[in-house]
Amino acid sequence: MPGTFEPTPGGGAAVALDDVEISIIRSLAVQLLELIGPGPAEDAPDDPLAELFAEGPSEPPSDPVLRRLFPDAYCDPRLVPDSPQEAAEREAHSAEFRRYTENDLRAGKRENALAVIGTLDALSPVGEEGAVLKLTPGESRQWLGALNDLRLAIGSRLSITDEDDTDLLYRLPDEDERKPMVMAYLWLGGLQETLVATLMT
Repeated sequence: MPGTFEPTPGGGAAVALDDVEISIIRSLAVQLLELIGPGPAEDAPDDPLAELFAEGPSEPPSDPVLRRLFPDAYCDPRLVPDSPQEAAEREAHSAEFRRYTENDLRAGKRENALAVIGTLDALSPVGEEGAVLKLTPGESRQWLGALNDLRLAIGSRLSITDEDDTDLLYRLPDEDERKPMVMAYLWLGGLQETLVATLMT
């Protein structure tokens, strides 16, 4: 899938996408929305302050993908605590940080995914040559955030932790059931890389 972002006048970005590419990105964004879940005040839409003052969870998510999207702030798994007390303090700090930040992080990720879906849905009918998606600078940043989240989610499902994992997965035989997910991961990486380049010009 050769589509790459290019800069547009005014600081935006554009990319040509065919109907298959549009369908894949939209489907992944919808799945991401379902994974992130609704906001804390979804059941109280008459109270506009409910979500603003709602506290988030203090425990890390059980789903490994959500743990990747919402990692602990003070618990780097590469750093071994010097004592049980230090470990307990890190956990307490992480829980407190999560309680007051995770709702906002989730809301931002939802907004980015919804922006992706909205801009794709607003495209003119896709012809034989596809359609050109044109993004404003703000939409470009939302797309960048969503592409990053999609790659983190797919990478977590594929157990990708570094570039060596990607290289090994790239060499998987075509009949391996993980191959389509690997190809989507690599393709989204190319889109993300070219979008970053447009925002830096």
